[in-house]
Amino acid sequence: PEELTATAAALGLAAIALTDRNSLAGIVRAHGGAKEAGIRFIVGCRLDLTGGPSLLCYPTDRAAYGRLCRLLTGAKRRASKGACRIEKADVAEFGQGQIVIAMLDPLWACESMDTYAQQGVTTFALELIPRITRAQSMDILSSMATVAGYKAVLLAANRLDKMFPMLMTAAGSLAPAKVRVIGAGVAGLQAIATAKRLGAVVSGYDIRPVVREQVESLGAKFVELDLQTEGSEDEGGYAKAQDEAFYTRQRELMGDVIAEHDLVISTAAIPGRKSPVLITKEMVQKMRPGSVIVDIAAERGGNCELTRLDETVEVNGITILGPGNLASSIPYHASQMYAKNIATFFKNLFNKEGEF
Repeated sequence: PEELTATAAALGLAAIALTDRNSLAGIVRAHGGAKEAGIRFIVGCRLDLTGGPSLLCYPTDRAAYGRLCRLLTGAKRRASKGACRIEKADVAEFGQGQIVIAMLDPLWACESMDTYAQQGVTTFALELIPRITRAQSMDILSSMATVAGYKAVLLAANRLDKMFPMLMTAAGSLAPAKVRVIGAGVAGLQAIATAKRLGAVVSGYDIRPVVREQVESLGAKFVELDLQTEGSEDEGGYAKAQDEAFYTRQRELMGDVIAEHDLVISTAAIPGRKSPVLITKEMVQKMRPGSVIVDIAAERGGNCELTRLDETVEVNGITILGPGNLASSIPYHASQMYAKNIATFFKNLFNKEGEF
């Protein structure tokens, strides 16, 4: 946060941090001494505006600042209803020549992107930063996925009717919990690592054979299914969408395996597309009562057929969690990584002379 603030200040921009739900009035009062200058940058994010630090670069032009305050007020109002993002109606507050740097979800929120273009706004969608070595310090998706994978395991541990580790007690031996993680991207690998630290027996699955070594390096077993997975990874390292015949065969092979586990964490997502359904209702019913499914892909429809976004569903004693925007549930470190990602990206927009 301090680095982003310092970078903005060096470029002649005002910067401030929101710390609680009552901060907006304080920001308005603090703005009294700001210089009269035109807005050039708005740095925003999809974070939890109801609590925790949320970083923001705001304009020094009073008219533009008023528009931004109205936008923030709308975002805070929606945050109280469980949503927190710049939406189509908000884009009308932006004008010609302005630049928005944010998580804009461009492959999904197409109407909003069209509106930005019509308003003459330049946008940098941070989700589209390429997965190359030079851009690793700007990789927003990896930062947020790290938090999501970690928190998913904690949510599951809180709901599971078992402890994770094997214990030898005076009352006898307690068997460890069995955890299955579907999808070995950043979120999946973090979930595997966290579950292992808690003492569970962990296995991981992904259609990309290349991640086998990463899963095994964390002490988990990599599960292979009898599927043709050649060409399952795109140039950016993400899993490619497959045809329905592939997913049907995949579900058939996974059915009995999932039933053996106490906890299933699903993280399979495809950029710009609905999440593939990997866990059917019939598969859920085969699980032991007391088992838990945490569907990190809930925001795109979910990997489980029974998932409901931001809701807890119980079927025959099995609990299915569909949390949305998990990163905002740990705002301190989510904001710390997000600020570093943006600050690094921000610096690359200027040459040594400070010219854009």
